[in-house]
Amino acid sequence: MVAGATGNLGGKIIDALLGKGAEIRAIVRAETPIEKIQALEQKGVKVFPINMRDKNAIAAACLGVTCVVSALAGLREVIVEAQKVLLEGAIQAKVPRFIPSDYSTDFTNLTDGGNRNFDLRREFHTHLKDAPIQATSIFNGAFMELLTGNMPLILYKQKKILYWGTPSVKMDFTTTYNIAAFTAQVALDNNTPRYLRIAGDSLTATEVKDMMTDITNVKFGFLRPGGIGLINFFIKIGKFFGKNSPDLYPAWQGMQYMRDMMEGRAVLNSHDNDRYETVRWTTIKDFLIAEQVEKKL
Repeated sequence: MVAGATGNLGGKIIDALLGKGAEIRAIVRAETPIEKIQALEQKGVKVFPINMRDKNAIAAACLGVTCVVSALAGLREVIVEAQKVLLEGAIQAKVPRFIPSDYSTDFTNLTDGGNRNFDLRREFHTHLKDAPIQATSIFNGAFMELLTGNMPLILYKQKKILYWGTPSVKMDFTTTYNIAAFTAQVALDNNTPRYLRIAGDSLTATEVKDMMTDITNVKFGFLRPGGIGLINFFIKIGKFFGKNSPDLYPAWQGMQYMRDMMEGRAVLNSHDNDRYETVRWTTIKDFLIAEQVEKKL
């Protein structure tokens, strides 16, 4: 059973599971547009449009399911509240395994209050901790697609690499396709540990700078606005003026992610990439070449 199947990552997890020959169900919100439901059904997915606050409806949809995969995305009402109901429904239906919607850098060693989205996931883990179900969280660093999206690490027009603090800290990145492929394997594996950690690639800001120079044949430099203390100050200012923002990723939240990566405490010290031989990992260099980043200059 996949929750969040109409989202970007959820849809890729569905496709990866289908590629493994899995029988898949999906629960979606009752108000989900019919065309999205039909798109899933055309792939062979059995779709249950339900009230995501109804534990009994979730339990009924989960009867006979071997694993619930959550790919829900949102703030407290989704990550904590809706996901808690999803968990309770899975337990009521006696589903043996649950994969929460973590899919991020490893936040287990980070302090509370430093990153809103990590705090919400940690809060959900308090409900998961003693639940009578086998849970496995997947930590994957940052989504690699952000390197050509809204993460201001590679400043294409300025031909610079932005960093805070030191440029020698390793940063983990994984494509959503790799995350989905790995998640599908985990969903079909009955003997997984509580935490699994993966990274398609791990590079420092210095290595990204040299790589961009090599790929584009244009010399890239650095842009260092300041140290970790300065970005923490900017985060506080951003939160003060944008504390009521309903956005999932306001600017200050993005800065929290950047700070956590560049501070070094969130780096994955070990990886489980070799757990499944069929996953073909995409490196940052291969990803950027495929994205034709030279056209962004």
